[in-house]
Amino acid sequence: MKTYKPTTPSRRKMSGINYRNVLSGDKPTKSLVKGGKRHVGRNNQGRITTRHKGGGHKRRFRDVDFTYDKINIPYKIASVEYDPNRSGFIGLAVYKDGEKRYVLLPKEVKVGEELVTGSNVEAKPGNRMPLDDITLGTSVYNVEIKPQGGAKLIRSAGSYGEVIAKDGNYVDIKMPSTEVRKIHKTAWATIGAVSNEENKLRNYGKAGTSRHKGIRPTVRGTAMNPVDHPHGGGEGRQGRGRRRAVSLWGKPTGKGQKTRTPKKYSNKFIVSRRKVGKKRK
Repeated sequence: MKTYKPTTPSRRKMSGINYRNVLSGDKPTKSLVKGGKRHVGRNNQGRITTRHKGGGHKRRFRDVDFTYDKINIPYKIASVEYDPNRSGFIGLAVYKDGEKRYVLLPKEVKVGEELVTGSNVEAKPGNRMPLDDITLGTSVYNVEIKPQGGAKLIRSAGSYGEVIAKDGNYVDIKMPSTEVRKIHKTAWATIGAVSNEENKLRNYGKAGTSRHKGIRPTVRGTAMNPVDHPHGGGEGRQGRGRRRAVSLWGKPTGKGQKTRTPKKYSNKFIVSRRKVGKKRK
């Protein structure tokens, strides 16, 4: 981690990532980069579905490959680059046939290393294979929910899952949230843990850094009026006045409460629910 001299109150506790020691310094590949408008928490009708998003520095979208449909064609990592749209680092994969793609990198892989996607390949960080070929106890990321559906699970910086059991046509994976989930054995996963594990240790130091990242201010419910939030109102500082903490819309939230939809379609794939609190691991 990189620290700063306390030239201002915000600088005193600010810490960042020393990118010079990790990134290769290459500029983004033009053919894999495009512009576009960010949705900033709004759906296709323009309504806010995720609050506290908006503004921030302009970003260019890197076309990261999560399908990995080039089977048994080795590729070399030509660069390690920063991606403003995700917390992990990405690398430029140059395949033997000349095609270039961006891929999400594990923390052990460096420039010049050769990787491959295929069955019965070496189980080293960065290689990708079906879950049925992965031995128990192995760390994985970029996991598919459905076979040939593309990597959907475990993609944020420093995160990894663990293959803990195999039962019939399914493989049990322990997620970073401690949830244990069944996934079909023909789904694919990448060996290792996502790069940039120091990301969680970063201290922004000031509100302006959050605004640059596109994070808008969050107002506490207890600081609002009763008309604006179920926790609002009262003379001076008051308790929330109810047993459960709730969201703006009265739904249970936080504090270890269960918020998962009771009849969700994927409940049958959950072996054990995630643990909550500081001692969840």
